[in-house]
Amino acid sequence: MVLHRSWLESANAPEGEFPLNNLPYGVFSVGESDLRCGVAIGDRIVDATGLEAAGFLRADPDADVLDAPYWNDFMELGRAAWSRYRAALASMLAEGADEVVQDQIITHSVPMKDAALHMPFRVSEFTDFYSSRHHATNVGTMFRGAENALPPNWLHIPIGYNGRASSVVVSGTPVTRPHGQIMGPDDATPHFAPSARFDIELEMGAIVGQASDGPISVAEAFDNIFGYVLLNDWSARDIQAWEYQPLGPFQSKATATTISPWIVTAAALEPFRSSTPAREKPLLDYLTEPGPMLYDIALEVGLTPDGGSETVIAETNYNEMYYSAAQQLAHHSSSGCPMRVGDLLGSGTISGPKRENRGSLLELSWGGKEPITLDTGETRSFVEDGDTLTLRGHAQGSGYRVGFGACSGTVRPKR
Repeated sequence: MVLHRSWLESANAPEGEFPLNNLPYGVFSVGESDLRCGVAIGDRIVDATGLEAAGFLRADPDADVLDAPYWNDFMELGRAAWSRYRAALASMLAEGADEVVQDQIITHSVPMKDAALHMPFRVSEFTDFYSSRHHATNVGTMFRGAENALPPNWLHIPIGYNGRASSVVVSGTPVTRPHGQIMGPDDATPHFAPSARFDIELEMGAIVGQASDGPISVAEAFDNIFGYVLLNDWSARDIQAWEYQPLGPFQSKATATTISPWIVTAAALEPFRSSTPAREKPLLDYLTEPGPMLYDIALEVGLTPDGGSETVIAETNYNEMYYSAAQQLAHHSSSGCPMRVGDLLGSGTISGPKRENRGSLLELSWGGKEPITLDTGETRSFVEDGDTLTLRGHAQGSGYRVGFGACSGTVRPKR
């Protein structure tokens, strides 16, 4: 877990998000240019599409796979190709690379500050889970009491629901407050209105990199995951409270799901593996993990009111999850459900044991009964119009960190 040094000096900054150890994949444009596949390194973006077109670095010797504005075609090549490409690019960027190589990289790269970032992959399907025990216990306690906080199946199975791939957006995309059907505790009949309890959910998203057409093991699922993004699954709690019984969330979760712009590969996160917790109830064999399959990733949520300064309102860690993404994927496929390249799996809200570790405003304000105070002196129970919510995360090595870039969205009123 030591820094791999690059000849590009900005990649060696201890607090930087994109050292040579990372090399995350994204999609970018500069000005009116076409969208291109790129790799973040230090303060630059390597134009992977340009390197492929020039024949300087190809993932597939026989076909262009980076000529479309997403990394799905590259993912389809499989783990061996992923590893070869990453190793070749790392060699070109490592200290000691010859001047010809360095010149090619500079020619086929742009300053990150000049680039606009776009969706890094084409989302095939989106499934969101409910896999943090602290979050599930907090929410369950609010609505059912402490004695019935966890449903009977929770300690046995990764609970999830199928969401809307069409509403997944990249960081920086504005989020419009949803309208929906609401039935408040004092209402005699439901009414249609803007959500007054709009919320965020601090999550990680796992990206399926290989298709499967039947059940796969947890180990196979772990090898199937191409990489990870930060994920904010915006939620309208008042719409959700009325609609979710008996089938679960629907319109309350269909407004937007914001992801960070860079796919941090499973290979980059390999040194940061972490184990899931000891089991209160033994899992069935098909969900048993053969080794550590979570990651030690520090996470935080910042809230910036319109015209104000940011307050960090929550800090937690991905290693708080009860179920790993590999277990979620194995369970998803267990019925024979086909999985596709580009499927996105949301971890579910990530919360820890303390109040400041809670990954949603629903928990932080305890259903609105205990508003939080921002550094500006304002209070919040839920997200207000003009608020910008920003998720950040990184895995910390020795003298370097592997970051994801910001996952940010500003709420605007319903048009």
